[in-house]
Amino acid sequence: MTLAFICGCAGTVLDAQERAFIRQRQPWGLILFKRNVADPEQMRALTDSFRELVGRADAPVLIDQEGGRVQRMGPPHWQAYPSAANFGALGDRDGAIAAARTAARLIAHDLRQVGVNVDCTPVLDVAQAGMHAVIGTRSWSGDPGRVAAFGRAVAHGLMAGGVAPVIKHIPGHGRASVDSHLELPVVSASRADLEAHDFAPFVALRDLPMAMTAHVVYDAIDPTRPTTTSRLVVDTIIRGVIGFDGLLLSDDMSMKALGGPFAARAAATFAAGVDIALHCNGDLAEAREVAASSPVLAGKALERARAALATIAGGAEPFDVDQARAELASAFEPAATH
Repeated sequence: MTLAFICGCAGTVLDAQERAFIRQRQPWGLILFKRNVADPEQMRALTDSFRELVGRADAPVLIDQEGGRVQRMGPPHWQAYPSAANFGALGDRDGAIAAARTAARLIAHDLRQVGVNVDCTPVLDVAQAGMHAVIGTRSWSGDPGRVAAFGRAVAHGLMAGGVAPVIKHIPGHGRASVDSHLELPVVSASRADLEAHDFAPFVALRDLPMAMTAHVVYDAIDPTRPTTTSRLVVDTIIRGVIGFDGLLLSDDMSMKALGGPFAARAAATFAAGVDIALHCNGDLAEAREVAASSPVLAGKALERARAALATIAGGAEPFDVDQARAELASAFEPAATH
């Protein structure tokens, strides 16, 4: 019996209370942050211990390894990767999108070696005037078509390496002028503008296996609830206009954009039609509340979860790591050398 729930953990190993909680509640997955990362051997032991507790060899272990300022694994044990904006700044130079795919393939290689099989990227939020720095350099471009092209390349690079991508933050976080980790963003753009601009990359990549919601209110659609707890946005926009039928994860339940007790946050999330609740900060008391409101993974949500993992069931394709690292470095050499 697996719960429709992803939990975090507090440190670099699972302590006795965390182990008992995971064994008893059987979350679908585990998400890791910098506080959980020391070195490759430690990470492998941590991911192995989680899978042993839940009894599923393919149990999802997630991380945010985007590149730029959002990468939980970095030097000295892993390469530092460029941000989305770094790739976007390559402009129309040949190979910019190919370089993004190469970086994603290298990231997948790093992740698979330590037992991580889901990467919470690509970010499909379109850059906007007044955009908050919480997205900032995580966006490739202000052009929805280029965002979609880079996003597709990154998703393909990850899947070629046996890692499932999660597109985020559906249906679009780019217009938010505040940080949803700290407060609730409200976007007042018209629905026509949102559909033409913000939603477009998600429409283009709607075939991908997983997506993560935006804790954002869209006045033109539902002025009272953010996407994560809005049945109207989930049904009308994500499943309707965008046409995404993959596994829908919430953004972090512990972010301050959501208010109220954690059990109530999770209950509202599932009532809205989100498939999986995500709780990231490793606070076990909060996690217990979220788990208490999380249903058993069943029905359409279970079908979507199985389909998402099936996309990486074959593992990684053959790959020359050294050649790929050289190709990535070459893409960022001065344009005169090309």
